[in-house]
Amino acid sequence: MELTHRFEEALQYALNVHRNQLRKGSETPYISHLLAVAALVLEDGGDEDQAIAALLHDAPEDQGGLQVLEEIRQRFGERVAGIVHGCTDTYQSPKPPWRERKEAYLEHLIHASPEVRRVSLADKLHNARSILTDLLRSGDAVWERFNGGREGTFWYYRRLLEIFRNVDESPLVVELGWVMERIEKVAARFDHEI
Repeated sequence: MELTHRFEEALQYALNVHRNQLRKGSETPYISHLLAVAALVLEDGGDEDQAIAALLHDAPEDQGGLQVLEEIRQRFGERVAGIVHGCTDTYQSPKPPWRERKEAYLEHLIHASPEVRRVSLADKLHNARSILTDLLRSGDAVWERFNGGREGTFWYYRRLLEIFRNVDESPLVVELGWVMERIEKVAARFDHEI
């Protein structure tokens, strides 16, 4: 598959929308996450619309809500906007309580389209990889970055993994399981050091 000017335009749009945003608790430009998610989607067999949605999946939630979703719809089409919408857990500002949002998203994911699940899975896998890296670098302090803390984050990712295992056969699901096992082992090691 060849990526067209639409992907290039989406990349520029993502760069502009997230220009001043950094990854949580780091100095890493946020675009690194979006590029990684798009790469995972493409490597998993996703098409250009899915890769574009991967680049844009956080734009409405983080940078402007429904107005940004409508702009995505106008620029990149209904299918891309639908995938982005399916990956968004809230448009509200301030956001509803963390646990409430995550429970609603998990329920939504069970019934989501395969293309929404592919982008969501790539997003969650890259986030889990980042958690593992940050845990190895920073130790238990990493959990302070997350609204759900350590226990909430484990709960959420275990449920995600359970849902993905029940509805998807992607190798990304297997990798997410491996990463989660590693996170739990590293976290347990810190428990023993206390």
